[in-house]
Amino acid sequence: MSRNGGRDDDATQGAGTEAGQATLDTAEHAAPIREPERGRARRHERGGAAARPSYRRLSDPRELQALAHPVRLGIMELLTVSGPLTATELADRLDETPANCSWHLRKLADHDFVEEAGGGIGRKRPWQVRGVRLAWDEGDATPGELRAGRALEELLMERQVARLHAARAQLRDDGDETWSDATSVTQRASWLTADELDELNDELRSVLERYAVRITDPDQRPPGSRLCELVAWGVPLLLPGVEAVPDVDSPAPEATAGADAS
Repeated sequence: MSRNGGRDDDATQGAGTEAGQATLDTAEHAAPIREPERGRARRHERGGAAARPSYRRLSDPRELQALAHPVRLGIMELLTVSGPLTATELADRLDETPANCSWHLRKLADHDFVEEAGGGIGRKRPWQVRGVRLAWDEGDATPGELRAGRALEELLMERQVARLHAARAQLRDDGDETWSDATSVTQRASWLTADELDELNDELRSVLERYAVRITDPDQRPPGSRLCELVAWGVPLLLPGVEAVPDVDSPAPEATAGADAS
């Protein structure tokens, strides 16, 4: 099904209005990308590991928990796209108080996600992100890491879906046909092996990274461009009564007890 341009064819302080609605490309931005262990191993085998960008790999549950807050994600986004910014400037954009943004900045700094950019005093001090490529995987994760990582993933997906609805509503209200026509929501389902699904997800990641440099380098942004978000996931589709195709090496099912064997 494809729908193009709207036509058929540990944090407890403030949640933040805009931040709650507002992460960007997970491969190049503040939010971590979860890359399965098998995918990294397969790319290494075919010689593609060297070509992929390096990431700061998150393994401490406290690091994942520190990011899993809408205000902090909003801060990371804005510092990546528009930074350095002060707590006061962030507060204006996120509809928060400078004191609350300062508190969240310090929490992010505790885990080396942000740092002072130099200059200014108090809440007039500018802050910047220390790196924009973050990743985590479930390969050898502890139960605590799994819980923290999946909680962050759920928060990210909720924000992404909310932004999808907000963007389409805004384009409709603005009557912007050019950008409405360029906007697309696409879904597909098919029968795939685990290796095929892994390879397809890898191809999607490569496509999504095509213009990633424009996030951090304003000189690469062409005239008329807007900040856009593309989200993709590939998972097994679980439908009631629909089972996987038996593997050729799978043992034959045992005869039911009490059945006539003659």
